[in-house]
Amino acid sequence: MTFRSGASAMRPLRVGLIGAGHFGRFHALKSRASNRETLEILYDPDPSRAQSVAREVGCDVAEDIPALLARVEAVIIAAPAEHHYALAATCLEARKHVLIEKPIAATREEGEKLGALAAAQNCVLQVGHLLRYSAEHEAISTRVTKPIYIEATRIAPFKDRGTDVSVILDLMIHDLDLVLSLVRSPIRDIDALGVAVSSAHEDIANARVRFENGCVATITASRISLKTERKMRIFGAEGYLSADFMKRELTFIGRERGLPLPGTGGFRREAILWADHDNIEAEHEAFVASCQDGAPVLVNAEAGIRALDAALQITACIEESRARVLASGLGQLP
Repeated sequence: MTFRSGASAMRPLRVGLIGAGHFGRFHALKSRASNRETLEILYDPDPSRAQSVAREVGCDVAEDIPALLARVEAVIIAAPAEHHYALAATCLEARKHVLIEKPIAATREEGEKLGALAAAQNCVLQVGHLLRYSAEHEAISTRVTKPIYIEATRIAPFKDRGTDVSVILDLMIHDLDLVLSLVRSPIRDIDALGVAVSSAHEDIANARVRFENGCVATITASRISLKTERKMRIFGAEGYLSADFMKRELTFIGRERGLPLPGTGGFRREAILWADHDNIEAEHEAFVASCQDGAPVLVNAEAGIRALDAALQITACIEESRARVLASGLGQLP
C-alpha cells in the first residue's frame, strides 16, 4: 500500500516531535537539517528538556498533544515504549502520518490495531527499525538471499537509558528485524536464555531461532558488557558474509563478486567500507517520501509487528527456561 499526503511535494512536510530525550533530540536535529521537512513543534512532559531541545533546533514547544497535532501533518514518536500505542493511536485518529520508534507497541494486539488504524485513515505508519535504512542492510540483502545460518551480536556497556524495557526490546530487536527481513520464512521454534543483572528486566539474552525453511539464527544482546560490538555473520547459498556495524565495513566471500582469492578454487573476496551514510537521515528521507510522494513504507506495521512478536516469543521462552531452572533445583536465575 502506498500513501500520499494532500500537501504538495514541493512544500516541506510539517512535522511534530513527541519525546525530546536522547533519541528524540537526534530526530529533531535531522528534521532541522532536512530540505523536505520542517520541525514545527515538539512536546515532552519534562518542560526543561522540551525547551532545551526546542532552543537548539529553533522550533516551538507544545503545551500538550492536541496543541501539537493542530500544527502538523506528521508526527515522530520517540517516547518510552510503554506509551507508543496510546500516542500513535491518538495521532493516527487525528489523521497524522506517524514515524514511531521501535518497538511498534507493547503487544501484538496493539501493533495490529495501529496497523489497521493507519490503513483506515490512509496514513503512513513507519516503524523505526534503524538497521533497515543502513547501507549495510542494502549490501547484505543484495548479496545473501538464501541464508542458512546467521549469527548476530549486539553488546554494549550499561546505561540507564532504555532500561524501561528488556535488552530484547531495547537492543536485540534491531537484529531480529534484520534477520526477519532476510529470512522469508515463519519461525518454527525458539530456545532462549536471559538474566536481569542491573535493571528490572533482562540485561543479557541469547536466542536461537529456527525457521521453517531450515535457517537458524543465533542472536546475542547485552547491555552490561565492557565494550560495544555490533556484528553479524551469515552463511548462505551465495557465500559467507561478515558485517561490522560499528566499523561500517562488510566482507563477502563468494564466487561472483570481488577480487580472486588464490588457492581457494575460484572464490572471490569483496570488501566494502562506508564512511558517510547516515541511517537516521535515510530513515527521515524514507518517511517523507512515503508521506509526500506515495513511496511504499519500507518498515511498515506488518514488519514492526513481526519483530515485536519474535521478541515477545523470546521473552516467553526465557521465562520458561527460568522456571525450568528453578524447578530443577540446580540454581536460581535473577
